[in-house]
Amino acid sequence: MTALDRIAGWIDALNEGVGRTVSWLALFMVLVQFIVVLQRYVFGIGSIFMQESIVYMHGTLFMLVAGYTLLHNSHVRVDVFYRTMKPQAKAWVDLLGTIFLLWPVCYLIFSVSLPYVEASWAVREGSRETSGIQGVYLLKSVILGFVVLLALQGLSTIIHAMRILSGAEKPVEEASPIL
Repeated sequence: MTALDRIAGWIDALNEGVGRTVSWLALFMVLVQFIVVLQRYVFGIGSIFMQESIVYMHGTLFMLVAGYTLLHNSHVRVDVFYRTMKPQAKAWVDLLGTIFLLWPVCYLIFSVSLPYVEASWAVREGSRETSGIQGVYLLKSVILGFVVLLALQGLSTIIHAMRILSGAEKPVEEASPIL
């Protein structure tokens, strides 16, 4: 096993762990939303904190599982041509797509959002509502986590594509299932 293989394995394990952990937020969102509705329409009680927590969980969930989604090749793709391609051609598309599309977008998002997040941290930005969550700066920081996890998964994608092109790795479609 080469150093690149270990790096790809580490990145894959990282995004797998983050994805599986953060995915629990979906259940918590449903439960909190149920409680908010129950409190509001049955008991006439409102909670801005709980309502904002749903937004925080939703944003965190969708931002931090992007790398996990790329790992499992479950992102949205217009694959009119891709799905019919041979594994070698798919590896080329993955390799070039990551280098020329994914990474530049990650760089752009990171470079534009870093000052935005820094400004938020500088004032410890909080909710506009007194009883809201006073951690907007934490939520904005998730943008950077999103970019880093996605860019790292892009590196893993490149490593896997190069291994497929060199014949050192079987494409996912051709790999035997683990029982």
